[in-house]
Amino acid sequence: MEQKSWGRKSKEFKVHSLIDKVYKKLNLYIAFEKVKANKGEGGVDRVSLEEFEKNLVLNIEEIHRLLKEDRYEPQPVQRVWIPKTNGDKRPLGIPTIRDRVVQQAILNRMERIFEPEFCENSYGFRKRRSCHQAIEKVEEYIKSGGQWIVKVDIQKFFDTLDHKKLMELINKEISDGRILRMIEAFLKSGVMEDIEFKEQTNGTPQGGVISPLLANIYLHEYDKIMSEEKYQVVRYADDIVVICKTRKEAERVQARTMEILEGELKLKVNPDKTKIVHKSQGFEFLGYKFGRGYTDYKIPRDRAVRTFKEKVRYITRRQQPKSMQEVIKDLTPIIRGWGNYFIKGNSQNIFWKLDLWITERISAYRVGKWGSYARKKYKYTMFRTMGLVYLNDILYPRQLELFPAKGQHLRRAECWKTARSVR
Repeated sequence: MEQKSWGRKSKEFKVHSLIDKVYKKLNLYIAFEKVKANKGEGGVDRVSLEEFEKNLVLNIEEIHRLLKEDRYEPQPVQRVWIPKTNGDKRPLGIPTIRDRVVQQAILNRMERIFEPEFCENSYGFRKRRSCHQAIEKVEEYIKSGGQWIVKVDIQKFFDTLDHKKLMELINKEISDGRILRMIEAFLKSGVMEDIEFKEQTNGTPQGGVISPLLANIYLHEYDKIMSEEKYQVVRYADDIVVICKTRKEAERVQARTMEILEGELKLKVNPDKTKIVHKSQGFEFLGYKFGRGYTDYKIPRDRAVRTFKEKVRYITRRQQPKSMQEVIKDLTPIIRGWGNYFIKGNSQNIFWKLDLWITERISAYRVGKWGSYARKKYKYTMFRTMGLVYLNDILYPRQLELFPAKGQHLRRAECWKTARSVR
């Protein structure tokens, strides 16, 4: 069933009046609940979620009044740097709670206008769409005869998208001048790093509530052109792969991609990471490594495994006054989250190796605290009874029911035989 565009009678007409829907008090309260659910720290005004909520009625009334009178002015975002696995740092912009509520209120209305326009090949930051769906679509294209893959890397996409071009794309659907000015004000609100203010002439801050939608609006032009030309594109935010049947087609796709992204959209494509590969050489997408052995496969990429290990190492570090039960409790969401994401791949062997490694880490943590007595008191087979979730418990959930009580040990071969018999 086709989703209807909200706020206009047909796709031929723009939305002329939207600001009055944005500043409705009910919409503002709904926006705050969504901001609260996402948690996060306060921005440059140092007002936390808890402090904002204590005076929620007054804060919502103030936002409503300022928006209605066209006097609302966004504050700069707080710049923080997030370490990346390759040693670089990713800039993150944290808006104030008040600005987040306003952005969410705008997002609540804009999303319903733009969502019906987006293409099927776009999966990032959209309702009822996920990374796993994007990965499944890549597999589908490969199984249908795709041999060559064009991997596209946009250099610093969120930091370099052109404000003027973005506003033109938004104006195709929305002509409410107050909404357009509000979005432009958020884009140009600037960045506060330590005590230094920096103006922003390009980009949208990663961390802003509305930034994912703006990114999809910006790259929708690429999706639309490539879809019209019948290319098999899969895009998740700024991660793009195109699956082709011949090398010649892949070369055409690469040239066309450069023409659209660098020409029409004024972005910079990374020449070192944008390349054509055959599926037998392997390629990475959304944390998975796709390749060809005896059959097509996908496994967690090396960087994803390293990142997971770094998190486990940090939680099981010896220099902390925690009991083993507390350490296991902290590990559980990390293991579950990572396992549930990579459960869709051919991850059995990697899961087994990581399970053994995690057990060794926990054992070493306890030995470091108690000495050799800990190894006698807490055997490896007791960790599950203390609440430790293994990756293979996620892969084979019925395994737990078949294991003997109190976590008695089963050899790996027996585990495999049992798991395979109940799949």
